[in-house]
Amino acid sequence: MDPTCAEVTVGSRTGRTVLAAAILGSSLALLDSTVVNVALRRIGEDLDASLGELQWVSNGYLLSLASLTLLGGSLGDRFGRRRIFMTGVLGFALTSVACGLAPTASVLILARVAQGVAAALLVPGSLAMIQGAFAPSDRSTAIGTWSGLGGVATAIGPFLGGWLVQQVSWRWVFLINLPVAVLTLLVARKVPETRDPAAVRGFDLSGAALCALGLGGLTYGLIEWTTEPTVAVVALLVGLVSAVAFWFDERRSHAPLLPPGLFASRQFSAANAMTLLTYAALGGVLFFLVLQLQTVAGLGPLEAGLSTLPITLVMLLLAGRGGALAGRIGPRLPMTVGPLLCAAGTLLLSRIDADLDYWTEVALPLTVFGLGLAALVAPLTAAVLAAVPDEHAGVASGVNNAVARAGSLLAVAALPLVVGLGGADYQRPEIFDAGYRTAMLCCAGLLAAGGALSWLLIRNPAPDVSAAPAP
Repeated sequence: MDPTCAEVTVGSRTGRTVLAAAILGSSLALLDSTVVNVALRRIGEDLDASLGELQWVSNGYLLSLASLTLLGGSLGDRFGRRRIFMTGVLGFALTSVACGLAPTASVLILARVAQGVAAALLVPGSLAMIQGAFAPSDRSTAIGTWSGLGGVATAIGPFLGGWLVQQVSWRWVFLINLPVAVLTLLVARKVPETRDPAAVRGFDLSGAALCALGLGGLTYGLIEWTTEPTVAVVALLVGLVSAVAFWFDERRSHAPLLPPGLFASRQFSAANAMTLLTYAALGGVLFFLVLQLQTVAGLGPLEAGLSTLPITLVMLLLAGRGGALAGRIGPRLPMTVGPLLCAAGTLLLSRIDADLDYWTEVALPLTVFGLGLAALVAPLTAAVLAAVPDEHAGVASGVNNAVARAGSLLAVAALPLVVGLGGADYQRPEIFDAGYRTAMLCCAGLLAAGGALSWLLIRNPAPDVSAAPAP
């Protein structure tokens, strides 16, 4: 391992370089996961796509990302986190071009799946580079900065996507990734390499395949339930059987993607359970909100994107401070209050209708929602990484990212079915409006459950008594 590893400080040149590369790289993946939502309606009109195909445009990316993030984290631990990270960035750039040039919905879906594979290499690497390079005393601040600016990328997605769709073309929501990818590669060249010297040789390819088959089967079954019920039932069964087989495979594998020992830590297990609930709700809110603003409220893509600006501002101003606060008081309270604030904001968002009052129905709810995100994102990430040894940073970040993407994936697949939407309903205001309200209530319930889970199971670290002054 490089001698500078675990000694870098936030204020040093190397520290700023590591943060810049990690933020740029993770922003590529995070931005893409939200910017596409604003473009979905135009994509559907241009490529004559159904609601199910639009779900796959979103979920094809999330499926491969969630399925292979664990593998990406393991590759980084063994071969070098910077090397795998840069490979992912290059792949992301190439697949973004394929997405931007796709002539049909089917080709776009395939390109999105390939884009998710590349993201599975760069996403866990971005956080693992921070965990492996920074001194322990600076990690909370570094993670807070990373998560805060990464959260801004997530939040700015609808705004940027709306401008590109309305002023240029939906294809540019993918092509815009190219200059960002080039800049990321240039910065990442100066990042110190880190790896796990105890990483086991060999990879659990059967585990990766079972994970993909499990998530893929569940996703296909949920999306196609109304159009192909018989095939959907078979897909759901295949997904469930594969998920069970994945668990047993991990228990007997000599190089598991998901080491069962990690979940011996109640803190790690609870944080990931909270991640699943919270990011399922986040994925559902972002998917439905921008469609509601366009289909029911009658806003254009740019107006719909600009409407989400309050989240961006709140995350930009407060997310970094959320990480510093959690470093002082522990993660339990922020991880409890944050989801509850998000739930309150989601309930307020459910009031959006054709007679839109922006300030009370959009700006206020999204400000409350943004405060919740700023409170929970950095403490959640820090709690996950603090629960495992430093040498497992790549695997731990991979697990948490996989859980987050799986939550969004399953929510986007299941919610339209739960609320009774399908076909071209995203173009029918009176039908979509009723489904939207129910979906927001479901998301608020998931967020409230995440907050309750954090209060019951998350614990603050014990005080460092060794640092106390002698009597």
